[in-house]
Amino acid sequence: MDPIRPAAVAGIFYPEVAAQLSAELHRYLDVSEPPAQRLPPKALIVPHAGYVYSGAIAASGYRRLAAIAATVQRVVLFGPAHRVPVKGLAAPSTLSFATPLGAVPVDRAAVAAARSLPQVCEDDAAHGLEHSLEVQLPFLQTLLPAFRVVPFAVGAATAQQVAAVMDLLWGGPETLIVVSSDLSHYHGYDEARVIDRATADSILALSPTLSERQACGAAAINGLLTVARRRGLRPELLDLRSSGDTAGDASRVVGYASFAFVPRPA
Repeated sequence: MDPIRPAAVAGIFYPEVAAQLSAELHRYLDVSEPPAQRLPPKALIVPHAGYVYSGAIAASGYRRLAAIAATVQRVVLFGPAHRVPVKGLAAPSTLSFATPLGAVPVDRAAVAAARSLPQVCEDDAAHGLEHSLEVQLPFLQTLLPAFRVVPFAVGAATAQQVAAVMDLLWGGPETLIVVSSDLSHYHGYDEARVIDRATADSILALSPTLSERQACGAAAINGLLTVARRRGLRPELLDLRSSGDTAGDASRVVGYASFAFVPRPA
């Protein structure tokens, strides 16, 4: 076991020089829409493309952590496994995940607890080159003074299987749930807008019926929607755009969105 999972996509999805990375993150966070007086989120859905494409959309979600930055001590992170087939959910054996901003410790006790569930395995190969989890860490490192991460690469898993892991590690205010997902892939700009708007409406309705055509992280999103409905969380759409709005070719776009899940008012 290598105790540190090194950064795999630094210099590709985001800058590999710490000072440049920090400056880019602050640029996205500073220009995103300032949050109004809103309830702090228990969970987020954020995109995971290269920062030039989706960084501003992700920032609209992460800005919501400002009020609870000192409280959050653990981030349970779910992202789709793009490179290695996974049955269920894969956790790493490593002790930390590295980025140019430093190393983020893995909550090994939480991983051990999750391993008690039959759908959770240990598979470092699933994490070795996976970008969906890694690109979230610099945002979290910039906003949270100190935290541990519980990273899961989600493969062939049902909403109920993901929900069971979330329920196990739900915790209290010290725990944040983050689901990493892009939306539709490689449609024309106008077609993608229609598909992604329907996907956003399903999320806002807490309908755990998304397919991978709608979101590459559909399994994890469906799991979160299942738990959110049961636990009385309300989703808020913070941003909905595509690479055609940011830095991509409008003839073949990828959709992105950020959502915050907050407690329903009493």
